[in-house]
Amino acid sequence: MKRAVILILLCLLVVVVWQAGLSEWLTLESVKAAQAELQAEVQARPLASLGVFSSLYVLVTALSIPGAALMTLLAGALFGWGVGVALVLLSATLGALIAMMLARYLLRDWLGRRYRDAMDRVNTQIEKEGASYLLTLRLVPVFPFFLVNLLMGLTKMPWSRYAFVSAVGMAPGTMVYVNAGQQLATIDSLESVMAPELLAALILLA
Repeated sequence: MKRAVILILLCLLVVVVWQAGLSEWLTLESVKAAQAELQAEVQARPLASLGVFSSLYVLVTALSIPGAALMTLLAGALFGWGVGVALVLLSATLGALIAMMLARYLLRDWLGRRYRDAMDRVNTQIEKEGASYLLTLRLVPVFPFFLVNLLMGLTKMPWSRYAFVSAVGMAPGTMVYVNAGQQLATIDSLESVMAPELLAALILLA
């Protein structure tokens, strides 16, 4: 019953956030239009801006709201490459960890009872090669971020290993997007950021 209440509250929170206008703001056109104003705000209140941006990024990733890639570009535009990469990695890792722990709390026991033999086999493999599996999934940006959080939440991977490997795996893609964000005004679509040769390189690395 307690899990059901938490699940309902999470769904309501997503609806509230969406209805508050976040979906309209998290578009490339809106972000580019507001870039000058946001940069002025960052210059006026740098520490507060870091905190607000990080909190929004954690919220977006923890609730699996589309927009993380766009916010990564924005981090490069507002904070530069070094601070932007560190800020995004910290926020994305925390958001992913929250999402994973929520999936673990809400779903793992139920699925473990329903599919005991299958989950035992999965957890045996995760114990042996889980870090490699997760690193591969994080390195290749074609795998949905929220789906990786959900799937790993169903396993018994330690949260500390999950957070560390996620941060390492997300680092190359984050660097690419933050670097591109420094020329945000010239970007016409999110798809243009990840050039085919870069995507191929990440796949080969994975």
